[in-house]
Amino acid sequence: MSAPIAPVFVLSLPRAGSTLVQRVLSVHPDVATASEPWLLMPLLSPLQPRLPQGGRWHEQVAGALADFAGELPAGRDGYRAAMREAALRLYREAAGPGPRFFLDKTPPYALLADELLATFPDARVLFLWRHPLAVVASIVETFCGGRWRPDDYALSLFSGLDALVGAHRRHAGRAVAVQFEQLVGGDPATWRATADALGVPFDAAALDGFADVRLDGRFGDPTGVHAYRALSQAPLAKWRATVDSPVRRAWCRRYLRWIGRERLAAMGYELDGLLRELDGLGASPRGGAARDAADVARSLARDALKAQVLRGPRPPSAWRCLLATR
Repeated sequence: MSAPIAPVFVLSLPRAGSTLVQRVLSVHPDVATASEPWLLMPLLSPLQPRLPQGGRWHEQVAGALADFAGELPAGRDGYRAAMREAALRLYREAAGPGPRFFLDKTPPYALLADELLATFPDARVLFLWRHPLAVVASIVETFCGGRWRPDDYALSLFSGLDALVGAHRRHAGRAVAVQFEQLVGGDPATWRATADALGVPFDAAALDGFADVRLDGRFGDPTGVHAYRALSQAPLAKWRATVDSPVRRAWCRRYLRWIGRERLAAMGYELDGLLRELDGLGASPRGGAARDAADVARSLARDALKAQVLRGPRPPSAWRCLLATR
């Protein structure tokens, strides 16, 4: 019989540096991983009937599961226990016989963080934060081809961030939190302290050896795995070159104000400092404001059309959040 395996969850927004953490920690032979399992999304999402963009079918599944769980002796806890047992078995099979830990890095888990933590009360959990405008810029460059369409990713940038911060507040006592900016410099002491807090083994040689970690699979970081073969602080300032027009900066200013002072503080950032940093950026060398304005106009038109056409619960809308922010 295989020995039990301990799950380690890295919870973050997309493009927040979770792949770097995954690769560094999984260098140790005691830590297994897979690119992005998404394993718990179908298992735990029915426990949240109001999951953003779940749709009417999801609500029906959630309702049926609630009825079924009511027939179980332990109710929802019985369902969670069964899902935990299934996941741990699959983690063990994926890891093979040797490793003691399985690291699951799946960004959409941000939406399920409370259920995940209730299902795995003994799991090691890392909340990973990154400068919010660096996340926006990386999404734009990676998924939008450089076009200013971050509002297409409202599920992550708005719903996901809000859920992640809320879960961190509720579970801070049992989780570890760290900023990407603290890790990317490559200080072995910072990495060791993070690993020790998680209770996972760490070897400083991993800060060089992570470049050899292969993460095969269709889901995961499509750029950083290839672009960064060594730890570097170069990514820290890259967002500035993306936020290079008045339109983009106005969007970012409203986004920071939507996140707000309290949520930013929970992430380890300070609103006024981020706003000063944004306002202090120099003039754009290449412009592009007209194209950005056209992208924004099209996005607003699509959002207005969806509001008129779609029935039932409306999907997350960046514009509802941004336009309500002063």
